[in-house]
Amino acid sequence: MKKYLLLFIFAFAVYFGYGQVYKITYHVTRNNQVLNNSDPVIVFADQNKTIITKQSILDNTFKQTAEESIVDHRSKIIYKKSTFQNKRNIFSADSASYNRYRFIDKDEQKTILAKKVKKSTTSVNSNTIDIYYTNELPLKAAPNEVGLAKGVVLEYVRNGNSGLVATKIEKINDFPAGYSIPKEENVLDILTYRDEVWKSKFIQIPIFNNEKICFDPDNVKSDSILRFAAGTVLLKKVKVPALLEDSQAFIELIEKSNGDAYDRTGSVFLITDDQPLTFLDGMNKGMSTLPKYDVGDGKDYLGMVRTNGYSPIFELMRFFTPFGVSHFNDRLTLKGKTWQDSVTYRQDVSEFLSVMSGKEIYIGTYIGNYDKGGHMVNLELTIHPGNSNYAHKTEALSLFNTTNVMEMGGQTYPTLFGSEKGLEVEFELKEDISKARLRYITTGHGGWWNGDEFVPKLNSIYLDGELKFQFTPWRVDCGSYRLYNPVSGNFDSGLSSSDLSRSNWCPGTITYPNYIDLGNLKAGKHKIRVHIPQGPAEGDSQSFWNVSGALLFEK
Repeated sequence: MKKYLLLFIFAFAVYFGYGQVYKITYHVTRNNQVLNNSDPVIVFADQNKTIITKQSILDNTFKQTAEESIVDHRSKIIYKKSTFQNKRNIFSADSASYNRYRFIDKDEQKTILAKKVKKSTTSVNSNTIDIYYTNELPLKAAPNEVGLAKGVVLEYVRNGNSGLVATKIEKINDFPAGYSIPKEENVLDILTYRDEVWKSKFIQIPIFNNEKICFDPDNVKSDSILRFAAGTVLLKKVKVPALLEDSQAFIELIEKSNGDAYDRTGSVFLITDDQPLTFLDGMNKGMSTLPKYDVGDGKDYLGMVRTNGYSPIFELMRFFTPFGVSHFNDRLTLKGKTWQDSVTYRQDVSEFLSVMSGKEIYIGTYIGNYDKGGHMVNLELTIHPGNSNYAHKTEALSLFNTTNVMEMGGQTYPTLFGSEKGLEVEFELKEDISKARLRYITTGHGGWWNGDEFVPKLNSIYLDGELKFQFTPWRVDCGSYRLYNPVSGNFDSGLSSSDLSRSNWCPGTITYPNYIDLGNLKAGKHKIRVHIPQGPAEGDSQSFWNVSGALLFEK
C-alpha cells in the first residue's frame, strides 16, 4: 500500500510540475520595445531553488566579472556568486533581500506567454518598479531579486520605460552544473564580497600610500619613491599596462594635514619622455639645466614652457589643501560643526591615456609648504573599461605649466604676466590634426586684499594672433567647504578665510580644466599666447598666476 501511495505522490508531482526545472529567458525592454540583441537574462528554477544568470555567462563570453544569484527558497537566502576573469569564484549570502520590498497589488491583469499575470508595484531607491507575476507555475522566479516571493515574475518595468520581459519558458531535465548552494565556509561577509567584486572590474595602480610631503631638507631620502625640493615633491615610476582603446582613467588623492595649517597649492603631474630633455632632468641635475623663459623682467622662468627638444610636465590635477584638516580638528570646537577627517580629490584624466598606455611613466605630487610636519597623502591611478565621451582617441602634447612645483628646488614664482609679453608658446605639428582643444587650468595667487587671489582678472587665450577664448576665472562657492577647514582664520564679519571667493580656487577643492576649442590645425608652426593683467606687488607679497596647458587633438 505504501508503495502505491509513493507512486501516486510522484505522479501527482510530475503532473502538476513539482520537482520540474524550468528555464525562463528574459530580454531587455525600452519604451515597450523588446531589444532582441541584448544579452538575455536566463533563469533556472524549481520549487526549491532559483538561479539568475545571463547568456554570456553560460557561454563563457563575458568580458568582466560575472555576477549571478542562487536563491534557496527554503531558507529564503539569496547567494551571490561572482566569477572573475581568472575563473575564481566568490560567494556572499543575503537573508534580507528575499522579502525586502513591500508590494501594492493593482487591479490589472494581462497575458504573457499564455500565462495570466497580475500587476504589483513597489519602490526601489526612489524608482517605481512594476512587476507582472503569475501563480500558474509551481515555483518562484524573477529576473532579479525583486518580487521573488510573489510567484514567477514574467515582466519587470522600471519607471515605466525600461525593464525585462520573459520571451520563452521551457521545461528542462535539470539545473546546469556548478550552481550548488555554497558551503558556509566559502561564503564571504557582504562588505568583503562587494569590495572584491568592485576592485575586480578595473585596474588599480597605487602610487603613494600614506606618504609625507613636507619641508625637511635634512631628511630627504629616496627609495622607490623619489623626493625632491626639500621633500615638497614626491615622484614615482609606475608601469601602465597596454590598454584597450575604450578605457577611462581617474586619479584620486587623499590628503590630511600633518602639521601644516595653511591652504597650499598642490599639483599631481606626469612626466613624459617625448623629447630628449624632460622635467626629470632638471629635478636630478638642477633646474638651471632646463630651458629659460624670458619676459625681460630679470627673472628666469625655468622649465615652464615647451621648446624644441624639451617638454614641460602634464598637470593631471590642480588641488588646494584646506586649513589644517585632521591634524587641527581639536583646535577649534564650534557648535553644530563636525570637522572632516580628510579631503578626497578625484578627477577624470582620460585625455592622458595616450601618453600612459603600455609605458613606464613618472607621476608626482607637489604641495608647497615650509612645515616639517607638512601633509600626508595617498595617491592612486585607476583605469576602467568603457568609452570616454570627451577623450576618446585623444592625443596630448604638453605646452606650458607655470606652477612652480620645484619652488624649493630652483623654480621662481610665475610673475611673468606682469610683462606685456605674458606667456607665449610656439609649437610645431608634424602633421595635420583635427578637433584641437587647449586643456587650460588657471588660478590667481598672491597679494593681500588687492592681490590677484582676491581680484577677478580676465584671461585671454590667442592662437596664431587670433583671440580664441576669454573668461574671468572665479569661485564663489568656497563657503561650501567650511567643514574641511578647522583652523581657517575667522573675521569680525562672521566669515572665515575659507569662505572667501577667489581666483578659481577654494581651500580643499580641485580646480577644474577648461577645454578650449581650437579647431583643425595644419602641420607646421603655431603660437599660443596667454594674457592676464597681473596686479602689482603689495609690500613683500606679489601677485602671480599658475597656468597649465596641454594640446588635445585627434590625428
